Amino acid sequence: MTVARFWRETLRRYNLGASKCPECQAVFFPPRSVCPNCSVHRKSLTKMEACQLSGRGEVYSYTTVHEAADGFEMQVPYVLALVKMAEGPMLTGQIVDVDPKDIREGLPVRATFRRLRADGDDGVIHYGYKFALENGAAAKK
Repeated sequence: MTVARFWRETLRRYNLGASKCPECQAVFFPPRSVCPNCSVHRKSLTKMEACQLSGRGEVYSYTTVHEAADGFEMQVPYVLALVKMAEGPMLTGQIVDVDPKDIREGLPVRATFRRLRADGDDGVIHYGYKFALENGAAAKK
């Protein structure tokens, strides 16, 4: 991701900024300017409301990555999950601070902001969301 694009997306990346349709109440992340549910009748055009996700959700599905992409070799094995947020949207993110074998569907998690990478030794540090166990959640059931 380019530095310019990274900074344009800072609000949504750091604050989990979303949008909500005032017609059908659906919440979208990343934010949308038109609701795909209501767009046929153009009811949501220019009416989408900015909102913020709480950061709470649960693991919907997941996979353990053993062959890392460039730059992530030191993290294997790591878990990538689809997380169903409390407000409705589905987000993709890494599950951290838990043994990969302890992850299960339905596990309550919360968004946490972590360093993703840096552009060289003196470059821009990129942060983003990952997911950790919700306080008090037990990894094994």
